[in-house]
Amino acid sequence: MRYKSFLLFLLLLPASILFAQTSVTGKIYDAVSKEAVGGVTVSDNTHSVMSDASGKFSIRTKDTALKISCTGYATTIIKLAEMRADIALQPVTNKLGEVVVSANRTVEKRTEAPIAISVIGKQTIEDTKAQRLDFLLNKVSGVNMVNLGNEQHEMSIRQPMTTNNLFLYLEDGIPLRTSAVFNHNALIEMNMTAAKSIEVIKGPSSALYGAEAIAGTVNLITQAPPAFASGYVSAQMNNHGYKRADAQVGFTQGKIGFIASGYYANQNNGIIQYSDFHKSASTYRLDYHIDSNTTWTNSVTYVDYFSDMYGSLDSAHFAQKNYAAQKFFTYRKVYAFRGRSTISHKWNDHSTTTATFMYRNNSVIQNPAYQIASYHVGGVTANPVSNDTATGNINDNAFHSYGLFLQHVQQFKFLKSKLIVGSVAEVSPQQFNENFIWVKKENGNYVSYTNPDSLLANFKTLVTNAAAYADYDFTVARGLRISTALRYDAFEYSFVNFLTGSKVTGGPSSVTNYHKLAPKVGFTYNINGIGFYGNFSQGYVPPQITDVFGKVNSTYLKPQNFTNYEIGGWLSLIQNKIYIDWSAYLMNGKDEIISVRMPDGTSQSQNAGQTRHKGLEYGITYTPTSDWMLRFSGTSAKHSFVNYVASGVDYNGEQMSTAPNFFGNAEVEYKPHYVKGFRIGAEWQHVGKYFEDNLNTHTYNGYNVLNLRVGYSRKHYEVWINALNVLNEYYSVISTYSASSGYNYQLGDPRAFTFGVSYKFGK
Repeated sequence: MRYKSFLLFLLLLPASILFAQTSVTGKIYDAVSKEAVGGVTVSDNTHSVMSDASGKFSIRTKDTALKISCTGYATTIIKLAEMRADIALQPVTNKLGEVVVSANRTVEKRTEAPIAISVIGKQTIEDTKAQRLDFLLNKVSGVNMVNLGNEQHEMSIRQPMTTNNLFLYLEDGIPLRTSAVFNHNALIEMNMTAAKSIEVIKGPSSALYGAEAIAGTVNLITQAPPAFASGYVSAQMNNHGYKRADAQVGFTQGKIGFIASGYYANQNNGIIQYSDFHKSASTYRLDYHIDSNTTWTNSVTYVDYFSDMYGSLDSAHFAQKNYAAQKFFTYRKVYAFRGRSTISHKWNDHSTTTATFMYRNNSVIQNPAYQIASYHVGGVTANPVSNDTATGNINDNAFHSYGLFLQHVQQFKFLKSKLIVGSVAEVSPQQFNENFIWVKKENGNYVSYTNPDSLLANFKTLVTNAAAYADYDFTVARGLRISTALRYDAFEYSFVNFLTGSKVTGGPSSVTNYHKLAPKVGFTYNINGIGFYGNFSQGYVPPQITDVFGKVNSTYLKPQNFTNYEIGGWLSLIQNKIYIDWSAYLMNGKDEIISVRMPDGTSQSQNAGQTRHKGLEYGITYTPTSDWMLRFSGTSAKHSFVNYVASGVDYNGEQMSTAPNFFGNAEVEYKPHYVKGFRIGAEWQHVGKYFEDNLNTHTYNGYNVLNLRVGYSRKHYEVWINALNVLNEYYSVISTYSASSGYNYQLGDPRAFTFGVSYKFGK
């Protein structure tokens, strides 16, 4: 009898344990971006499960609490009160736990990336309430994005402030524009409202991203659909005629997630005469979780932009604070449409394949202010005219692209290694036309122009790019990881000129090819919050279409090449309250392409010698309590000519113009815990002295700008006031000098007070 009772007890024991267990389901999402978070470990005292791509999880447990952990997020413990648990994870504030995706096209820890890379997170984006990207990017050490007005810009990352094609701009890892059709204003084509984060790689990354990834790469990562139906609307305006409205709405229902993001901005009657603009940008994204291992993502973005192009101020206007326009009709129009369709399949925990089809359709139409010039004999061939006449042009540079991007990631137990292999195929038909115009002058101003007089250029080019790359990372000892990468690119330009070739209309129809093998090797060593890295990398830029075919057939042009040597590191102190990072680099440029003025008055592209770029980038973040954050980023650099002769002038040994030896950004932010939702912050932006010309005969002393930001949110509402350039510093963001045109100044932002309000809805 006792034996039978004991046997019955053993048979009923599993059922009693099962009966005591509770089935808990839920969804895990990012507390700031509201995105679903997959790959989260949910565990009790005996076992664990993982959330799927849509953030969902299910676990059977008899415990009263669960542990939630994921790389890049603060680990949390939740007490079980119900069988449903929707969990908001807070992104880590400790940068040692930060994750990046741009370093090798996959998610990895910052401490395993042997490059200088910085992340501007969603919380920073929300707190800054930036009207332009430079307000965000300039927080990063080594970055000085130059505002040319109305979101137009130049860039300086390990280079002087320049319009040269040495920077690559990405959206979700896909270039915004095709190679060979670079536009220094390409970030106009970004939709800031769609951004979840922005990653900045400093130095060459051609081994993964190809051409133009030389001095810096900026990757805007778009917002995924929120885990629950939610969104916001906001409006802001300032005292100089700027107005902007933003909106975002999204949801996830079953296997489908959708999000729409966009904004409209305009300015009328600004401080500078003839400086109006308007822009609309919208992004739509649809995610379909086919099953737990397969996700299909589709997105489209459209940007419609127009700006008066008032140009720079001469020395007289700048000195007198005279903001009257000198050109009354110049403009820039940008139309940009792009779409992508990505399918990602996870074969197992160690193997993932991704395929992306991409389409672009872009056009930049402009009557450029910088092309307006007084007529002179020997310039454009035409009948003699009076001194009250000048010349200019209207041009349209357009292209569309079809691209296929394939990538496979395989992880191995051997040396904890990871192999990434990928290929790229792009076909981009491009066309360019340029019309000559006569310009009327009155009292030194350019007031009107005639209808297009004649064609200066009319050609099309078929640009093809085929590439393959591989990245292999492995661990050789505790804390020591090696990273290697290699990419091969082949370009072909098939050029067709519809006009008779000349020094004005361009070269005859022809085909030219370029190819390059770009390597990269580096290491990281990280242990107990202290680490450092080193790398060697090469980058390259094939000549632009207009360089090769714009005036004469310059098929002899070679790609620009850069070789980079770099070391850096990070240090976390006082229980992660202090974080320090730094990087030192030496980058040598060879065969850089410049425009040389010829004796007959025309210009011609030439490869010109060597340059050297060396610098130290450093940042420190101090969070003494959860209420306070103090940050400083600085850059000390020197950009010089090593072997550089242009138009018979020897620049060897001189520093490059518009290249400050120091610039920096500092910020302090206070969020008192006893006034939940309140924030106040101050930011200082400094650009040091630099030479205005390459012969180093004229200098500009730089500037200092102080910005103040204050905001308060309660439940669904938020209000904010940004006081930008609160001390009303009078300055030029970039100043140049030449013997032919004298001084030119690009006016910086005057003091501006921006008031904004937003309403958030949903969970």
